[in-house]
Amino acid sequence: MDLSNLKPAKGAVKRSSKRVGRGEGSGKGGTSTRGHKGAQSRSGYSKKIGFEGGQMPLQRRVPKFGFTNRNRVEYQGVNLDKLQMLVDNKTVNDTVNFDTLIENGMAKKKDKVKILGGGELKASLKVTAHKFTASAKAAIEAAGGEAINL
Repeated sequence: MDLSNLKPAKGAVKRSSKRVGRGEGSGKGGTSTRGHKGAQSRSGYSKKIGFEGGQMPLQRRVPKFGFTNRNRVEYQGVNLDKLQMLVDNKTVNDTVNFDTLIENGMAKKKDKVKILGGGELKASLKVTAHKFTASAKAAIEAAGGEAINL
């Protein structure tokens, strides 16, 4: 290694291959590679999102149907077998509330929780949640527990 073969690290020097608008002698003067007339030749041009050169854009070609309720409330579902798993792991002993579910990663702070009837619950638990399915409520009470709505 000596001064004759020193060069910058790969990717350290960034040089664009064409310098436009630097006179006719450069070969890239005049229109500066923008062509003649039209929107793209002018300064300040920016095409709209989804513009397809005048062709009917995809978002207008695709048919629209159905209805989306803007006021819909989404619930995070937690099955009974997950609650039983908490009891088996000795994480909870008699009460399961919203904070317990957050600590164990079954819900997030902003979620609303709905207890679902999937699986089997053997332990007697006092469960507090936003909503319960009918089968979940019946299973909790059959096991000797209590289902409390928030």
